Amino acid sequence: MSVLLFQAQQFHYDSGVTIMKLKGQIQSLEEKSKAEAEKSTKYGQIAAEELPKGLYCLGVRLTMEWFKSIELQRKFTDRSPAVHNNLRDNSLFHYCVFSDNILAVSVVVNSTTLNSKHPEKIVFHLVTDEVNYAPMKAWFALNDYRGSTVEIQKVEDFTWLNASYVPVLKQLQDAATQNFYFSGNGNRGTPIKFRNPKYLSMLNHLRFYIPEIYPELHKVVFLDDDIVVQKDLSELFAINLNGNVMGAVETCMETFHRFHKYLNYSHPLIRAHFDPDACGWAFGMNVLDLVEWRKKNVTGIYHYWQERNADHTLWKLGSLPPGLLAFYGLVEALDPRWHVLGLGYTTVDLATIKEGAVLHYNGNMKPWLKIGMEKYKGFWDNYVDYSHPLLQRCFTR
Repeated sequence: MSVLLFQAQQFHYDSGVTIMKLKGQIQSLEEKSKAEAEKSTKYGQIAAEELPKGLYCLGVRLTMEWFKSIELQRKFTDRSPAVHNNLRDNSLFHYCVFSDNILAVSVVVNSTTLNSKHPEKIVFHLVTDEVNYAPMKAWFALNDYRGSTVEIQKVEDFTWLNASYVPVLKQLQDAATQNFYFSGNGNRGTPIKFRNPKYLSMLNHLRFYIPEIYPELHKVVFLDDDIVVQKDLSELFAINLNGNVMGAVETCMETFHRFHKYLNYSHPLIRAHFDPDACGWAFGMNVLDLVEWRKKNVTGIYHYWQERNADHTLWKLGSLPPGLLAFYGLVEALDPRWHVLGLGYTTVDLATIKEGAVLHYNGNMKPWLKIGMEKYKGFWDNYVDYSHPLLQRCFTR
């Protein structure tokens, strides 16, 4: 050290100037890194929102099949009384999926039935939009899923889902809301991923109206369309929720997934009602007791908080934050092996994946996209029959 100090004095180094130069270089590098990260996020989001050519092709071909085949149409219109009874039989296993992605829904249904001990007792309630209604009916009329029952509805037929009843729809009619999320003006505090139209899609918020969509059902399992089922799920229907409304896997192993991450705790309403360290949980595979839901008026609670967030100050966007509020104190923690998360954005231990009943590709890197994580795509591809004539025409492997 003495020698170094002596040499520095001899060469007349100005440590102050040197430090300032180093700080300047570090700041420049940080700014470049931040700019590149923002670009990566932006382009990654665009890639995540893009409709792959193969999915577009599949939808078009299925639409043509539906409208040219009277036989296909009869499969859904001329159903037996037994099929209609299944739709409301509470001794069966009822699952609901809300999606506009035909192939993804097919994987959910296929993986669930293939791993079920009693597929004939499974009833799938699918809801899509007007554009995908005919092609989705065509796909499920063309394919059999081990004797399970499949019901397909379109969200546009739920006339009670209107702006006078649904706060999200009412807010979407407001010019300020549209400007806030889609114009890019004054939106520095809103991450680009929250400007994805799917977050404001009614299919995304339909999960809060399940008891009204299925008024005769007592218990259902809600599944997202970006999941794969690896094990028999019938045991979920026998789980004791101890008077709670929902069974869900908690995600608070790290502080990142506690309430303070999703909600604005500078707002007095949030501060007064919710513990910032309360445990977050995951949508995507949820057991729902619809009897308790109706009794506790969870949809009404959801409406209350959506209305309070008209100015976007309680949370940014999405369905999880209002879900955390609506189901606060009403969630029964499930064994983490029921629902393994992160296959669409992070590294997941292979042993954990092997033990998981449901694998969830939450995140931007969905398995049907080019940006999907290659090491996890195989679990999804296992349930896609690429030898199907329609898929051969639309997908190249």
